Amino acid sequence: MNHKNHPLRWGIMGTAEIAGKVSRAMQRAEGSELLKIASRDAERAKDWAEEHDVPQSCAGYAALLDDAEIDAVYVPLPPSLHCEWTIRAAEAGKHVLCEKPLAATVAEAEEMIAACRQHGVQLMDGTMWTHHERTPVMRHPIADGTLGRSRRVTSAFTFNWDEIPEDTILLKPELAGGCLGDLGWYNVALTLWAFGELPQRVWATARYYHDVEMNLSGVMWFSGERMASFDCGFDVVDRQWFEVAGKEQTLVCDDFVLPWSDAETRFWLHDGQGGSREQTVGPCVQEVRMIEDFSAAVCRGTLNHDWPRRSLDIMRVCEQLAKAARQEQMVEMVP
Repeated sequence: MNHKNHPLRWGIMGTAEIAGKVSRAMQRAEGSELLKIASRDAERAKDWAEEHDVPQSCAGYAALLDDAEIDAVYVPLPPSLHCEWTIRAAEAGKHVLCEKPLAATVAEAEEMIAACRQHGVQLMDGTMWTHHERTPVMRHPIADGTLGRSRRVTSAFTFNWDEIPEDTILLKPELAGGCLGDLGWYNVALTLWAFGELPQRVWATARYYHDVEMNLSGVMWFSGERMASFDCGFDVVDRQWFEVAGKEQTLVCDDFVLPWSDAETRFWLHDGQGGSREQTVGPCVQEVRMIEDFSAAVCRGTLNHDWPRRSLDIMRVCEQLAKAARQEQMVEMVP
């Protein structure tokens, strides 16, 4: 399929809340065109299309995949449906941007990646912060020795429900809900980004609600005497910060998941003796940049295999953390 003569033509599979944000990014991104929204309910799809200025709508996800004009699909469905519809999209020759967590299990993620590779389509998860211009800038002091030898990563990603929404997919075990996949995914991704490898063993503890994690705290041990810890949950004030601590300095960011501003973002380097240096980067709209990165990779005709590999690594760690929390004991990572 030749995408070089026209923008990458998108369809969205479902009307989840996040789909509104991503649809606006598709409409703003260079090299991208949003053509159609699909819902199981035809009237809902039609209303959503009118509200979000999408030219076309259709009833049923299969109808979206049957449309020859659609080059790529965005899948914001519950995690329990990611595997089925990603594979069906790959079989239909559609590139796939899939919301995180990539799948309900590691086995499903592996099936999705294999199907996309077999059919020659790009697969990427919808983790936006990794596409922000600030992210590689923050990576420099970690990689170039400014911090000294990195020893510790600490992070948090939480928000608080004033009243628990009993009907949310985030609290339904049959849909692969829970704060680990929804929020802890970012903590794990951040840790692997900072340390550049998988942990050797993990431990976690959680409080459950409807048999999914309402909150969870985790610890990961890495080679070279390095450690990481994090907490995530649906019952604490909004927090989205991380610290990478070296032997000489620390790097701190207080909004790594959803920057407070599109105009300018920031992070700090602290020397441990009261000295602090703020660095700023911007402007950048990370969801627009995510769509542009995906579209550019597809239009170049060279699949980026690092994206699905990183997603699979995150899945592997999250699955072992979930196991550790259930068993209430440390779990060794299988190579």
